[in-house]
Amino acid sequence: MRVAIVAESFLPNVNGVVNSVLRVLEYLRRNGHEAVVIAPGARDHQEEIFEYEGFRIMRVPTIEMPGINSLPIGVPLPGVLKELSRFRPDVVHLASPFVLGAAGAFAAKALNVPCVAVFQTDVAGFAKNYKLKALINATWQWTRAFHNQCALTLAPSSLTIGELEAHGIRNVYHWGRGVDTDRFHPCKRSEAVRESWLREGDQLRRAVGKPSSVPLMERRIVGFVGRLAAEKSVARLRALNDREDVQLVVVGDGPDEGLLRQELPTAVFTGGMYGDDLPQAYASLDVFVHTGQFETFCQAIQEAHASGVPAIAPAAGGPVDLIAPGVNGYLLEVDSFERDLPGAVDAILETGLATMRAHALMTVQGKTWDGLCEQLMGYYAQAMGLRVAAQNQRFTPLVRTQNAAATPRRSQDRQLSGRPGQRGGGSPHVA
Repeated sequence: MRVAIVAESFLPNVNGVVNSVLRVLEYLRRNGHEAVVIAPGARDHQEEIFEYEGFRIMRVPTIEMPGINSLPIGVPLPGVLKELSRFRPDVVHLASPFVLGAAGAFAAKALNVPCVAVFQTDVAGFAKNYKLKALINATWQWTRAFHNQCALTLAPSSLTIGELEAHGIRNVYHWGRGVDTDRFHPCKRSEAVRESWLREGDQLRRAVGKPSSVPLMERRIVGFVGRLAAEKSVARLRALNDREDVQLVVVGDGPDEGLLRQELPTAVFTGGMYGDDLPQAYASLDVFVHTGQFETFCQAIQEAHASGVPAIAPAAGGPVDLIAPGVNGYLLEVDSFERDLPGAVDAILETGLATMRAHALMTVQGKTWDGLCEQLMGYYAQAMGLRVAAQNQRFTPLVRTQNAAATPRRSQDRQLSGRPGQRGGGSPHVA
């Protein structure tokens, strides 16, 4: 199969969209398929790459979205249509489409190539969080327009499927995310790393006049892993600022780091972590807290669970499918998240840490990327089949009878439900 991936984000950026695309490319290479990637170029301070797994990367210019520094935009150029025409894909995969991805959708339609859109970034949520409310309706109108040019839209969670369908997006199916359970594993826990965090945190406490009376090695480590940007709402961790028995650790970098250091003066900030350091950091936590409410999935929760770490997150978006309250973590209402966070941490640390660690690990068993990519190939085939069916219908003389004319659209939906994956709107298979 020949797959063209139009990605709204790609290396050297590291985020959930990029991670998913890399895993798909690796699967395609292992299984003898061909691919090309069309993606935004690197920003000024970043080194650009032009191939991955032997697949060519076509770059387009990048601009920053005004007021949203964590959402760089690839500029759609006529070269997108030219590249797709040259490569002659069997299917076009849109990874978190919005601007460049929308151009890919319209180009694919012009070339009569089936398109599968993977919804991963809640741009309307970004607009709301950055106080750009006037753009929310326009964002959904634009999202609906180009997603409905695609044969299928794939969404990572049940709540996201419902939201997309509520905004008029058709043919939405569930596609979750895999996790590397060899890389992220409880055995990566490091007592040396934990001690270094506790000692650094102790120094910070003394520097701001808030020393702890709890013995150093008896303090528990509660952490966040992710990009330090406004939409992640990391400042909600301040609810734990005054806990003498808790050491906050923030793993990641981003534009809000300076502000967060002021909001969380006793927290240890590690900066961005990659390679072997990242799974070691996850496994060395006692509790993982994800603070953002606009996650369509939240891969960080899966990585924490694979590391044997229970998670706390807002009861919104992707985390709702990943956390079973009281089993592998807790979901907190968005409006009362800060107020409820200390109690949720206590519930894990005082009554259920060992059991929740075991359940967290069990949660991700079997969620391999190979399995998810096999499901994705099924969706590709489904999209290709829909195109062939549409072509056959277009060129087959249509004899209308009274019964045929009255056949409801829902009958088509029933036929589709037997294809790979689970259709949104019924009882989707959740992650």
